[in-house]
Amino acid sequence: MRNAGKSIDLAGRRLLAMRDAQDALAAGATSIVAAANCVVTPSARDFLQQHGIELVMSGRETGARTNANPAADASAHEGRTPNARLYSTPEAEAIKKEICTVGRKLWLRQFVDGNGGNITYRIGPNEVLCTPTLVSKYDLTPEDICLTDLEGNQIAGPKPRTSELLLHLEIFKAVPEARAAVHCHPPHATAYAITGRVPPNMIIPEFEVFVGKVAISPYETPGTKAFAETVLPYVKDHNTVLLANHGIICWADTVTHAEWYAEVLETYCWTLMLAAQLGVPIARISEEQGTDLLELKKKLGLPDIRFDTSRMKECQLSDLEIPSSIALEPTPCDGCTNNDNTVGALGSHADLDALVRSVTDAVMEAIGK
Repeated sequence: MRNAGKSIDLAGRRLLAMRDAQDALAAGATSIVAAANCVVTPSARDFLQQHGIELVMSGRETGARTNANPAADASAHEGRTPNARLYSTPEAEAIKKEICTVGRKLWLRQFVDGNGGNITYRIGPNEVLCTPTLVSKYDLTPEDICLTDLEGNQIAGPKPRTSELLLHLEIFKAVPEARAAVHCHPPHATAYAITGRVPPNMIIPEFEVFVGKVAISPYETPGTKAFAETVLPYVKDHNTVLLANHGIICWADTVTHAEWYAEVLETYCWTLMLAAQLGVPIARISEEQGTDLLELKKKLGLPDIRFDTSRMKECQLSDLEIPSSIALEPTPCDGCTNNDNTVGALGSHADLDALVRSVTDAVMEAIGK
């Protein structure tokens, strides 16, 4: 039972979030005093009303000045109070619906299962909309979507935010052009991720333009800061990264476009596997024609490590020196050259290849008997 007339003074706060409301209830408060310019998140306000806790806005204002411009430079997010009001704007409502639509597409295409995958959109300099944890992407509703700051603190939304949010936030901090990110586990692309290999390039033009050379990051436990930081060496020059032993992450200017890149990568990997079954060499796009594709990509404003001419020797236009392979060992330009993270107990890739050859020879010998 709450103490009669117990009030908690939070007039020094610039933001009153759900956690503050829950703490007040646990303390037995019947009212909360907040500064006149304090931002109260919608979820906190609803929680207080549901539990009969009065919110008293005093005439005082907090001394800290908030940034009234949500389109401020991305580097100014540090120390800035999140704008919880963004959660209920018409723009936010439209993006929430787009996130739900993309979530359903991921599920229908079997890019996610269970409650897997997560989707984010940076709606302000220090504000990010994201999917909640433990919810199937097929079942998402706009009301489920969370609002957090760039440090991962939740400021709105009825359900806890995704546990892998830090991965997305590191991308948003490192790449100002990134407004949205999609993480999922498409099976054919993930097959590359769990073998520590990357697909060759200069085979299908659409893949070259929208994705191109794919990086692969080393394995770390999902949800940890170490995991989030594994993509940092690659995201400025790649909009799509294979996550070793896990899945993929794609970033773009919109949620829909980030999902497109996931589709392009998965279809490409799938097509390569189908072509390999035909038993004939895969045709390649010529160097000259490939240069035309990169020029088109540059005009679209999409990133590609091959734009850096100082690295052309290690990041050549195509992988023509291995014409028949559909699974290449990553180069320094692709990342994850430490094979310990992807081969594990089997040892080096050479050992793995030798094992595969020996098993294949044994099978073929048995068939010939």
